[in-house]
Amino acid sequence: MKMIVGLSSITNGDITIMGKSIRSNKKNALREVGTIIESPDMYPIYTGRQNLIMFARMHHDITSNRVDEVVDIVGLKNSMDKKVKNYSLGMKQRLGIAQALLHKPSVLVLDEPTNGLDPSGIKEMRDYLKDITRRDNVSILISSHLLSEMDLICDRIGVIKQGKLISEHTLDSKVILNEQNLKIIIETDNPKKAEKYLQDYDYIIDNENLLFEIKRDEIPSLIKRLIDNHVLIYRVDYSNPTLEERFFDLIGGNIIA
Repeated sequence: MKMIVGLSSITNGDITIMGKSIRSNKKNALREVGTIIESPDMYPIYTGRQNLIMFARMHHDITSNRVDEVVDIVGLKNSMDKKVKNYSLGMKQRLGIAQALLHKPSVLVLDEPTNGLDPSGIKEMRDYLKDITRRDNVSILISSHLLSEMDLICDRIGVIKQGKLISEHTLDSKVILNEQNLKIIIETDNPKKAEKYLQDYDYIIDNENLLFEIKRDEIPSLIKRLIDNHVLIYRVDYSNPTLEERFFDLIGGNIIA
C-alpha cells in the first residue's frame, strides 16, 4: 500500500493508476489517489474545517464548495468548527477520509479504517465508505484483519500469505454458491420418514431438521424427491461459508499469514 501511494520505493515491476505509472509519471499518478495509511494526521489545535482548508491549499483547484461537499459526505457537518483534539476516534477517521477525498481521487487507499472503533462507529464507517463509492464513483482499497467486517463491505478480496498474493476473487454470492458445497437445512414434519428416500445423500438429523452439505444444483432434485414421497417441508435454508472459513481454507489452516 505504501508503494501504491508513493511512500515506499517499488521493489519490482510497476504500479499504474488510471493508466499512469508510479515509476515514470509519479506526480500525475498520485493525483488519482487519496489515502490514510495507519492513522489520519491532523493538527489537533485547529478545527476540522481549518484542517481541511490547509490540505485544500496543497492543490490548486479545490474550492470551498468542495470542502463543504466532502464534509457532507462523511457526516461531519455539525462538528467542523470544533477543534480536532476534541474529536472522537471515529470523527478523526471520518475527517481523514474527507481530507483524502478533497481532490476527487479515483482510488481511495485505507489501512485498517475501522481500527479502534466501537461497533456503532464501525457500522457508521462501513456505511460512509459504501456511500462514497456510489456518490463519488471512487474505488476503495482496504487492508484489514477484521474478516467479518470485510465480508460485509467488500465485493472483491485478495488474501496475502507470507508477503504473496495467493487468492483474489469476488465475494458475489452466486459465484460462491456455484463453487462450493452449501450447508442446507430442511425442516420437515417427519425426518425419520424422509430418511427412507435419502440413501444417496450425506446428512444428519438435528431435532426436526435434516442437515445436508451439497452443491447448489442438487437442491431442486432433493426437494422434489421429498415432496414426491409426501414428506412435508416447512423450511429450506442455507448459509454461505464465511470469509473467515474461506480465509483459513486458502492459507491452509490456523497459521500465521
